[in-house]
Amino acid sequence: MTITGTFFNYFMVCRRKLWLFAHGITMEQESDLVYEGKLIHENTYIERNPNYEEIEIEGIKVDFYDARHHVIHEIKKSDKLEAPGLWQLKYYLFVFETHGIKDIKGILEFPKLRKTTIVTLIEEDRQQIGLMLSEIEDVCQSEYCPPLTKKERCRQCSYYEFCYTKEMEQI
Repeated sequence: MTITGTFFNYFMVCRRKLWLFAHGITMEQESDLVYEGKLIHENTYIERNPNYEEIEIEGIKVDFYDARHHVIHEIKKSDKLEAPGLWQLKYYLFVFETHGIKDIKGILEFPKLRKTTIVTLIEEDRQQIGLMLSEIEDVCQSEYCPPLTKKERCRQCSYYEFCYTKEMEQI
């Protein structure tokens, strides 16, 4: 099973969303919020050095990689879900390390907020990522979709209508 950065992010946000995505049920193409994030990614930092490139390794696709300085840049629309973005970037660092790229660091960028966070990987992170990878595989390989866990952020999720359709019918 290839675990992507999206799997890692969704694991942190919602196990149900992860399971649905892993089983080919995608709703992002219908989401205005996802589209806005894509526009931010495509239209921000257009003056960035052409040596920064989108790169794909082992199923992960990083927004920008500066090979000269060994820096992965991950762009996010907002910092409301900063922790999942942080762990997604740490996972990218982990994958690059496993492919022999040493002294790598990351920058989590929030262009609308003009905010950046420098991210490095420490030994405790590597151990935590190992545990998380096992849990991600368990969720994805489960025969059953995890039950709905109501969270405040659900209303902004591209899966909202899918998850709450039955709930709305009961009202």
